[in-house]
Amino acid sequence: MTRGGAAFASGISRMARATLAPRFLCQFWPRSPTRVAAGGVLRRFLAAAAPARRLDLRGIYPPLVTPFTSQGRVDYARLQENLRLYAEIPFRGFVVHGSNGEAPYLTQEECLEVVMRVHQAVPKEKLLLVGSGCESTYCTIEKTKQMADKGADAALVVTPCYFRGSMTSAALIHHYTQVADASPIPVILYSVPANTGLELPNEAVVNLAQHPNIVGIKDSDGNITRLGLLVHKTQNEDFQVLAGSAGFLLASYIVGATGGVCALANVLGSAICQLDDLSHGGNWDEARELQHRLIGPNIAVTRKFGVPGLKQAMEWFGYKGGFCRAPLLPLTEIQLMELRHDFTSSGWL
Repeated sequence: MTRGGAAFASGISRMARATLAPRFLCQFWPRSPTRVAAGGVLRRFLAAAAPARRLDLRGIYPPLVTPFTSQGRVDYARLQENLRLYAEIPFRGFVVHGSNGEAPYLTQEECLEVVMRVHQAVPKEKLLLVGSGCESTYCTIEKTKQMADKGADAALVVTPCYFRGSMTSAALIHHYTQVADASPIPVILYSVPANTGLELPNEAVVNLAQHPNIVGIKDSDGNITRLGLLVHKTQNEDFQVLAGSAGFLLASYIVGATGGVCALANVLGSAICQLDDLSHGGNWDEARELQHRLIGPNIAVTRKFGVPGLKQAMEWFGYKGGFCRAPLLPLTEIQLMELRHDFTSSGWL
């Protein structure tokens, strides 16, 4: 299929998914038969009448790892091989320079080179969400512009956290507003308290959702109550919520999340895309069973063993994880055994 044809087909698919999302949530709203019928008609009308989103984020995004050689250099050949293999999986796009890409360990030149190469390797219809967050507003703006020049479709901007005691809602709102005002591409907020020690406050998210160049948030905390609240409080804005982990993807969809940025998708991408399809298709029993099987491996490659565990699991499944860059250490033999058990016990190996 040509790039134009693929983009058209992708657009049709996204339109179909948009009509499924309201039905998905309505499964959990008890109503009388009359109200159900009326509600179905109303939802179909609203779905047809709804304005197009500035950037439709529906779907699954693997946060790409950055393979390194044993000497600590970026292994671009392995990165390209992963992208070739991922072309067979129906991802909506890719996250570049997220936490799993070891972005803090890359030089500025490496950051730009990685984005450029990924942009050149993937089809145009695949979205590239690129991490551009820095500690200062000035540096974040400059990096965001540079990433846009290299092909980023949207900037994923993590919370500045070095002076976390001073990162009040007012400070964070000012930071993100300045970045969004200056950014040539849409901005996605990124809250990952496990790495930053700082959660982007609810009131700040709701305020920032009104900005015309801020289109969503990736939330990795796993607090479903918070996710549901953010969806509810921003429902009148052109704003989307992305689940930041495969471990709570189904629960996130139930409360209205749009898609997921899932580390485990680097390893079990087809399964996670299947969970996405099952959820939006209303196949709850199958979706729940699949979600249960993904929880153990997801914990293993995130908070249990982190990036070294993720890269090792990729190798077992035919992908190229490569080495980590120091100071991250490879797994010990005992950790390798535990990691393998986390996948075999769920039937993946």
